[in-house]
Amino acid sequence: MRTHSPVELVPCDPQWPQAFQRIRGRLLALLPQALSIDHIGSTSIPGMTAKPLIDIDIVLPGLGHIEGATRVLLAEGYEPRGNRYDDDVWAFLSKGSVPAERVYLCPEGNGTHRNRLAFRDYLIAHPQASADYAALKRRLAAEYRMDGDRYTAHKREFVDAIVARALAGDG
Repeated sequence: MRTHSPVELVPCDPQWPQAFQRIRGRLLALLPQALSIDHIGSTSIPGMTAKPLIDIDIVLPGLGHIEGATRVLLAEGYEPRGNRYDDDVWAFLSKGSVPAERVYLCPEGNGTHRNRLAFRDYLIAHPQASADYAALKRRLAAEYRMDGDRYTAHKREFVDAIVARALAGDG
Protein backbone atom coordinates (compact mmCIF):
# COMPACT_ATOMS: atom_id res chain seq x y z
CA MET A 1 0.00 0.00 0.00
CA ARG A 2 1.34 3.38 -0.98
CA THR A 3 1.47 5.97 1.76
CA HIS A 4 0.75 9.58 0.98
CA SER A 5 2.03 12.69 2.65
CA PRO A 6 -0.72 15.03 3.74
CA VAL A 7 -1.58 17.98 1.53
CA GLU A 8 -0.06 20.80 3.53
CA LEU A 9 -1.00 24.39 2.71
CA VAL A 10 0.62 27.31 4.49
CA PRO A 11 0.03 31.07 4.35
CA CYS A 12 2.10 33.03 1.87
CA ASP A 13 5.70 33.38 3.03
CA PRO A 14 7.20 36.76 2.07
CA GLN A 15 10.57 34.97 1.71
CA TRP A 16 9.45 32.82 -1.25
CA PRO A 17 10.49 35.34 -3.94
CA GLN A 18 13.95 35.68 -2.39
CA ALA A 19 14.25 31.88 -2.07
CA PHE A 20 13.38 31.59 -5.77
CA GLN A 21 16.04 34.15 -6.73
CA ARG A 22 18.68 32.23 -4.72
CA ILE A 23 17.63 28.91 -6.30
CA ARG A 24 17.48 30.50 -9.75
CA GLY A 25 21.05 31.75 -9.42
CA ARG A 26 22.31 28.31 -8.44
CA LEU A 27 20.39 26.60 -11.26
CA LEU A 28 21.61 29.11 -13.84
CA ALA A 29 25.21 28.40 -12.78
CA LEU A 30 24.55 24.66 -13.17
CA LEU A 31 22.60 24.98 -16.43
CA PRO A 32 23.95 28.00 -18.32
CA GLN A 33 22.21 26.81 -21.49
CA ALA A 34 18.81 27.57 -19.90
CA LEU A 35 16.81 30.12 -21.88
CA SER A 36 14.74 31.01 -18.83
CA ILE A 37 14.23 29.90 -15.25
CA ASP A 38 10.74 30.86 -14.12
CA HIS A 39 9.02 30.82 -10.72
CA ILE A 40 5.67 29.13 -11.25
CA GLY A 41 3.01 27.64 -9.02
CA SER A 42 1.29 29.12 -6.02
CA THR A 43 4.46 30.37 -4.30
CA SER A 44 4.94 32.72 -7.27
CA ILE A 45 1.60 34.47 -6.63
CA PRO A 46 1.73 37.19 -3.95
CA GLY A 47 -0.53 36.43 -1.00
CA MET A 48 -1.41 32.90 -2.17
CA THR A 49 -1.83 30.01 0.22
CA ALA A 50 0.51 27.30 -1.02
CA LYS A 51 2.37 24.11 -0.34
CA PRO A 52 5.78 25.13 1.04
CA LEU A 53 7.44 24.17 -2.23
CA ILE A 54 9.06 26.40 -4.84
CA ASP A 55 8.01 25.27 -8.34
CA ILE A 56 10.41 26.21 -11.13
CA ASP A 57 10.34 25.75 -14.91
CA ILE A 58 13.70 25.61 -16.63
CA VAL A 59 13.31 26.21 -20.36
CA LEU A 60 16.04 24.62 -22.47
CA PRO A 61 16.81 25.25 -26.17
CA GLY A 62 15.36 21.89 -27.21
CA LEU A 63 14.74 18.24 -26.37
CA GLY A 64 18.40 17.45 -27.05
CA HIS A 65 19.36 19.40 -23.91
CA ILE A 66 17.12 17.43 -21.52
CA GLU A 67 19.45 14.46 -21.02
CA GLY A 68 22.47 16.58 -20.09
CA ALA A 69 20.41 18.79 -17.78
CA THR A 70 18.99 15.66 -16.15
CA ARG A 71 22.50 14.38 -15.40
CA VAL A 72 23.37 17.71 -13.79
CA LEU A 73 20.24 17.73 -11.60
CA LEU A 74 20.77 14.11 -10.53
CA ALA A 75 24.38 14.90 -9.57
CA GLU A 76 23.03 17.75 -7.41
CA GLY A 77 20.74 15.38 -5.51
CA TYR A 78 17.44 16.10 -7.25
CA GLU A 79 15.11 13.08 -7.33
CA PRO A 80 13.62 12.29 -10.77
CA ARG A 81 9.81 12.33 -10.84
CA GLY A 82 9.32 11.39 -14.49
CA ASN A 83 7.84 12.90 -17.61
CA ARG A 84 4.77 14.93 -16.77
CA TYR A 85 1.67 15.96 -18.66
CA ASP A 86 2.67 14.02 -21.83
CA ASP A 87 4.18 17.31 -22.96
CA ASP A 88 7.95 16.79 -22.76
CA VAL A 89 8.15 18.12 -19.20
CA TRP A 90 10.48 16.28 -16.80
CA ALA A 91 10.06 16.78 -13.05
CA PHE A 92 12.65 16.66 -10.26
CA LEU A 93 12.28 17.16 -6.52
CA SER A 94 14.80 18.42 -4.00
CA LYS A 95 13.40 17.52 -0.60
CA GLY A 96 16.57 18.38 1.29
CA SER A 97 16.38 22.09 0.54
CA VAL A 98 14.38 24.63 2.53
CA PRO A 99 11.98 25.43 1.10
CA ALA A 100 11.67 22.25 -0.96
CA GLU A 101 12.07 22.68 -4.72
CA ARG A 102 10.26 21.04 -7.61
CA VAL A 103 12.06 21.70 -10.87
CA TYR A 104 10.71 21.00 -14.34
CA LEU A 105 12.82 20.76 -17.49
CA CYS A 106 10.93 21.97 -20.57
CA PRO A 107 12.02 22.46 -24.18
CA GLU A 108 11.53 25.89 -25.72
CA GLY A 109 7.97 26.46 -26.97
CA ASN A 110 6.48 23.99 -24.49
CA GLY A 111 2.70 24.33 -24.05
CA THR A 112 2.67 23.36 -20.38
CA HIS A 113 5.22 26.07 -19.60
CA ARG A 114 3.22 28.66 -21.59
CA ASN A 115 0.05 27.73 -19.70
CA ARG A 116 1.75 27.94 -16.32
CA LEU A 117 2.99 31.45 -17.01
CA ALA A 118 -0.44 32.48 -18.30
CA PHE A 119 -2.12 31.11 -15.15
CA ARG A 120 0.39 32.77 -12.81
CA ASP A 121 0.21 36.13 -14.55
CA TYR A 122 -3.59 36.10 -14.71
CA LEU A 123 -3.94 35.42 -10.98
CA ILE A 124 -1.41 38.14 -10.16
CA ALA A 125 -3.39 40.62 -12.26
CA HIS A 126 -6.84 39.50 -11.01
CA PRO A 127 -7.13 39.49 -7.19
CA GLN A 128 -10.66 38.03 -7.18
CA ALA A 129 -9.59 35.05 -9.31
CA SER A 130 -6.60 34.63 -6.98
CA ALA A 131 -8.88 34.67 -3.91
CA ASP A 132 -11.23 32.15 -5.56
CA TYR A 133 -8.29 29.85 -6.28
CA ALA A 134 -7.03 30.12 -2.69
CA ALA A 135 -10.50 29.22 -1.36
CA LEU A 136 -10.73 26.24 -3.73
CA LYS A 137 -7.30 25.03 -2.62
CA ARG A 138 -8.21 25.25 1.07
CA ARG A 139 -11.46 23.33 0.50
CA LEU A 140 -9.75 20.62 -1.56
CA ALA A 141 -6.85 20.30 0.90
CA ALA A 142 -9.35 19.61 3.68
CA GLU A 143 -11.35 17.18 1.54
CA TYR A 144 -8.36 15.29 0.06
CA ARG A 145 -5.86 15.76 2.87
CA MET A 146 -4.16 12.39 2.28
CA ASP A 147 -4.58 12.25 -1.50
CA GLY A 148 -2.44 14.80 -3.31
CA ASP A 149 -3.34 13.33 -6.70
CA ARG A 150 -7.07 13.95 -6.18
CA TYR A 151 -6.34 17.38 -4.67
CA THR A 152 -4.48 18.31 -7.87
CA ALA A 153 -7.02 16.68 -10.20
CA HIS A 154 -9.92 18.60 -8.68
CA LYS A 155 -8.17 21.93 -9.30
CA ARG A 156 -7.88 21.15 -13.03
CA GLU A 157 -11.23 22.64 -14.15
CA PHE A 158 -10.50 25.96 -12.42
CA VAL A 159 -6.94 26.09 -13.75
CA ASP A 160 -8.03 25.25 -17.30
CA ALA A 161 -10.71 27.96 -17.23
CA ILE A 162 -8.20 30.59 -16.06
CA VAL A 163 -5.63 29.54 -18.67
CA ALA A 164 -8.28 29.77 -21.40
CA ARG A 165 -9.22 33.28 -20.24
CA ALA A 166 -5.59 34.34 -20.03
CA LEU A 167 -4.67 33.03 -23.48
CA ALA A 168 -7.77 34.63 -24.98
CA GLY A 169 -6.79 37.98 -23.45
CA ASP A 170 -10.04 37.92 -21.47
CA GLY A 171 -9.94 40.21 -18.49
